[in-house]
Amino acid sequence: MEKTSRSSSEIPKPLPRVPTGIAGLDPLIEGGFEYNSTNLLAGSPGVGKSIFATQFLIGGMVHGEVCLYVTFEEKKEHFYANMAEFGWNLQEFEDAGYFKFLEYSPSKVKTMLEEGGGDIENIIAKNKISRIVIDSVSAFTLLFEKELDKREASMNLINIIKKWNCTSLLTYEDDAIGRTGEIHSTTLEFESDSIIVLYLVRSKDRTKRERFLEVLKMRGTNHSTNIHSYKIMERGVLVSERPSHDVPDL
Repeated sequence: MEKTSRSSSEIPKPLPRVPTGIAGLDPLIEGGFEYNSTNLLAGSPGVGKSIFATQFLIGGMVHGEVCLYVTFEEKKEHFYANMAEFGWNLQEFEDAGYFKFLEYSPSKVKTMLEEGGGDIENIIAKNKISRIVIDSVSAFTLLFEKELDKREASMNLINIIKKWNCTSLLTYEDDAIGRTGEIHSTTLEFESDSIIVLYLVRSKDRTKRERFLEVLKMRGTNHSTNIHSYKIMERGVLVSERPSHDVPDL
């Protein structure tokens, strides 16, 4: 049978990439997150998820994007002070109209799902938000005792976020991730477009803790399948583009 070639117009074009702003990460994921994708950043306490997430927003704001940070746990003054240690003046970005900070209780997110968008959706539409961070969705899932309710709520949350046409980053905290590499909420795992896991583990000689990053999945992306070390520097997260060959058991 003679092969027929497809015209260039029939070949699906790759989605544009959104640079993450994380030094060293983009070369590992074909230039960044897919445009309007929903991405999960998972790890145990202390790995630097909030720093990573803020750096992702800074990467957009310095190029004129308007970004939103939704937090269930941080107070604004405390958060701004912590991020100032990396040279990020969030108050300055807010005054210029590029940054929106929203303190939200997990129960309000539950109400948002019932309303189909609520206050967050109004903020996104009014300010033409292009990047959003929700820190952290694990606090939201704790509202539900039954696993079925937890999965249904997680799916509804992901579906609403996808309607907002933003590139989103959701942080997820789980003590077990640092040991198993698995995420308890299978709904979040399957519905997210990508999963990046941060590890903070003891070195092989047991004298210190070391940081590692792994891209578990990223749809439509020929991403690195290696484990890479990362550091938290004066200007934020720095990922080594070279694979780590001496990795402790994660």
